[in-house]
Amino acid sequence: MSYSASCHCGAVSADIAEELPARGMSCNCSICRRKGTVLHFTPAANVQIAAADEAIGSYRFNRHVIEHQFCRVCGCSPFARGSTPDGGEMIAVNLRCVPDCDLDVLEIDRVDGASF
Repeated sequence: MSYSASCHCGAVSADIAEELPARGMSCNCSICRRKGTVLHFTPAANVQIAAADEAIGSYRFNRHVIEHQFCRVCGCSPFARGSTPDGGEMIAVNLRCVPDCDLDVLEIDRVDGASF
């Protein structure tokens, strides 16, 4: 089972080799609050990104531990890159960029990222 995430224009997309999650995370840090993301974290090995390198922009802030990525054409942010606490590579998939995800049925975990 797998699902796909993409930016609005389709220049940046990813296939995620796992079942569509039933839970998402809403964070109130300065960037997540502004973008309105609903995130799902998965090992990077589960994600196949399809985009030309020049199509993906990135932004780091605060402690620079998460690489917030976005489409340079339309500005949408389908995913971010980071590390798990034990150092493994992970991808934070923005479930708002997953057409098959019904956001109304997701269980949402709220994280106080503004306090980190």
